[in-house]
Amino acid sequence: MKIRSPFYFLPIILVTIFLSGCPKKPPEILPPEKPPFVNPMEKILKEFSSVDSFQARTSIRVELERDGEERRFLLDGILLFRKPDQLRILGYHPLGISIFDALYQNNQLAIFIPFQKRAYEGDISHFEDLIEKAGDITVIAQREEDAEVPTQIMIEALDMGARILLRLKDISLNPIFGEETFRWSLPEGVEIRPIARLLRSKRIR
Repeated sequence: MKIRSPFYFLPIILVTIFLSGCPKKPPEILPPEKPPFVNPMEKILKEFSSVDSFQARTSIRVELERDGEERRFLLDGILLFRKPDQLRILGYHPLGISIFDALYQNNQLAIFIPFQKRAYEGDISHFEDLIEKAGDITVIAQREEDAEVPTQIMIEALDMGARILLRLKDISLNPIFGEETFRWSLPEGVEIRPIARLLRSKRIR
């Protein structure tokens, strides 16, 4: 049998050494896919989508937890809805003093605070990053049997330590609203600011 020269195997040996000595390319680690942005207002509007419009008196309870301390605020209010996405909530102190007027439609959120003589407005998608920092926002609705509209809505942002409970009563289904119902008419001298300024002023834990 013919014995091959050791030089015959030299290329194979060199290739083997080269391949074994080269560091392997680390697998590419892709960042986790960012979940699509979910507008929290859409979760609320979905609960009202079974009717064309409605109006209700509302009790509003706000619970906040800051540095281990819990705070609660109780307000009276009026909630107005018209399909597909017009929502207005007016909040009052139990003594009848106007606290806020919030209007949402076409992805635009506007809040008027009378005692500050300030209004805030803007597209809700512009502060997507702040909503993401707030963590998961859940909306839990409770209905009475065969009711078309919820009688209670719980909105929770646990990462922020915030919980809002809306209790709806004296519900009037499918009223006809005039166009002015979902149109702002601000008093003179009211300062209008981007709503992002209002949200960024709130500390997120």
